[in-house]
Amino acid sequence: MEIPISYEVLRVLWWGLLGVLLIGFAATDGFDFGVAGLLPFVAKTDAERRVAINTVGPTWEGNQVWFILGGGAIFAAWPMVYAVSFSGLYLAMFVLLAALILRPVGFKYRSKREDPRWRAMWDWALFTGGFVPALLFGVAVGNVLVGLPFRLDDDLRAFWDGSFFDLLNPFAILCGLLSVTMMGLHGAAWLSMKAEYGPVRDRARALAPIFAITSIVLFAGGGLVMAYGPYGFAQVGDVDPAGPSNPLRAETVAAAGAWLSNYAAHPWMILAPVLGFGGAFAALAGLRLNSESITFIGSKLSTLGIISTAGLSMFPFILPSSIQPNASLTVWNSSSSHLTLFIMLITTAIFLPIILAYTSWAFKVMWGRVTTEDVTSGGDYY
Repeated sequence: MEIPISYEVLRVLWWGLLGVLLIGFAATDGFDFGVAGLLPFVAKTDAERRVAINTVGPTWEGNQVWFILGGGAIFAAWPMVYAVSFSGLYLAMFVLLAALILRPVGFKYRSKREDPRWRAMWDWALFTGGFVPALLFGVAVGNVLVGLPFRLDDDLRAFWDGSFFDLLNPFAILCGLLSVTMMGLHGAAWLSMKAEYGPVRDRARALAPIFAITSIVLFAGGGLVMAYGPYGFAQVGDVDPAGPSNPLRAETVAAAGAWLSNYAAHPWMILAPVLGFGGAFAALAGLRLNSESITFIGSKLSTLGIISTAGLSMFPFILPSSIQPNASLTVWNSSSSHLTLFIMLITTAIFLPIILAYTSWAFKVMWGRVTTEDVTSGGDYY
């Protein structure tokens, strides 16, 4: 079968599509995490908590589609990445999934009984289901930038030489806190736009500048660590972008500051960190101008910029190894076959627009502020 798109181009396309799926997840489900993490701070009464919860009630399940798509894309397009990360990070994945499971259970069970203790228990479950994933996603990205402690033998069998607590290194925690503040800003912006004019909205607007400023500081701190710290990887020698998926065929070295080399080679990439900072500043401007739409768009742009910065900095690396750099997984050495990537691209070209269309339709239909009268008048409210 003659495939009309080269292997090299397909690999780059799927690297870009993986980034699109992860950004889509953070931009949609990110404000769900943010709202859940803010629940104890923006809502003091049961009615206020129900208002906050129901701002995301109609759409949170649909937003998780992006998470499922991202996991599926890694499994199908980058099987070696999936195998190494999901096996080596097994305990971390278990904690993440346990926290994610708490969220739907909390949504569904919270209002089944009117007992205050019952509802308080599920409110804390929702907080855990929002805060812990936001933290762990950032910690995961931080560890990928540092390099993960895995190695490959001659048969490409992966071995993990780290532990769960090794993942909690200072830089990974910094990235985890950045993720929490990024999603906290997104959640606060969402509440200011979707909650009725009242205490929930006012508290969210009061917290939003704190998250925006903190995310700017943490993002800048992460950039300084990348520039002057000991982290970074680089491929040396000849690299065949259309070669077979075998990491051990290439030579990779650890090189401090190498994560910034892409910006020198491709100056347009500077747009990503500019969006990361600029979006947060735009959110601050929106708060000052009393414009919820500017605040929300700014938080989305900041999310886009921060995640894109990490991805573009690492290209072509996807999963570098800190203990055996030559085992590092890249765009060029860890993908599925040429035919598999092509068939998946056709499938994605068909179904991704459908997902975008029904997601847009759902948000349009469910638009409008959630009021106390809505949540206390019965109907399909949590």
